[in-house]
Amino acid sequence: MKENGIKYTALMFFFAVAIEIGGISAQSSLTCRNRPSPCFRKQVGCPKECPVAKPSDPKAKGCFLDCNSPKCETVCRGRKANCNGLGSGCYDPRFIGGDGIVFYFHGRRDEYFSLISDPNLQINARFIGTRPAGRTRDFTWIQALSIMFSSHAFTVEATRTERWDDAVDHLHFTYNGEPLEVPEGHLSEWKTIDKKLAVERTGSRNSIMITVEGIAEVSLNVVPVTKEDDRIHNYHIPSDDCFAHLEVQLRIFGLSPNVEGVLGRTYRPNFNNTAKPGVAMSVVGGEDKYRTSSLLSPDCKLCLFSPVTVN
Repeated sequence: MKENGIKYTALMFFFAVAIEIGGISAQSSLTCRNRPSPCFRKQVGCPKECPVAKPSDPKAKGCFLDCNSPKCETVCRGRKANCNGLGSGCYDPRFIGGDGIVFYFHGRRDEYFSLISDPNLQINARFIGTRPAGRTRDFTWIQALSIMFSSHAFTVEATRTERWDDAVDHLHFTYNGEPLEVPEGHLSEWKTIDKKLAVERTGSRNSIMITVEGIAEVSLNVVPVTKEDDRIHNYHIPSDDCFAHLEVQLRIFGLSPNVEGVLGRTYRPNFNNTAKPGVAMSVVGGEDKYRTSSLLSPDCKLCLFSPVTVN
């Protein structure tokens, strides 16, 4: 077999070796490059059901190797945000914590809240929403995220649109304050020079995966509030805005035992979740603890992140 090239791809904190043959990516094994991993430099074969890490079909599952797991084995996993998976935040918004418990955190429209705050990572969210007459609480959705690590900051937001069009990309990115372009197209990718941050499209438009090497993986989709959702929940969505928002799933690695944030606190050992099991919409508070002054500010009352100062 003649090898035309070798491409190394970062997914979570593992690196997969891809061999390109005649322009078609053939990949049968993955490995980990972080020394503490039990899979360090081991070539672990992919299951027949998902033979590659980055399938050409955006709906197909990819081969995945968890370098933190004591089991050195690959599994098949969807590459888009799973609203029923751990670390997800979808709808208005419904979260599933690291402890597997479902809860709602409404926050407030046009304000910012910390989802994850740890010494080496901060993830904030901007909420948009509406409050129909007679309601005492806003209906809210996640419209934008910021990911802060070291001295860097990446943002992604769902752009405002009157009517939803699947043929239009509704994502806007910045990196360290500058606009960033990620070309449309499934598997299109942008990386920093040091490859510590990668942004990959997991669909032609409106779906991406963000990887901060060794720290975090964030999958997200942009979706509208549909007319059917509006009818069922009586949101009273205005005619000139379909409230495009994000479906998010976070995978965070190496969290400290004191991690904070709306989602972060649910990853603590022995965390006592106040969400009531069996309640259809168990709402938890914390707006005063996790509110930040902007999308790029780690200044909530309980925030732990301190950006690295570059001299």
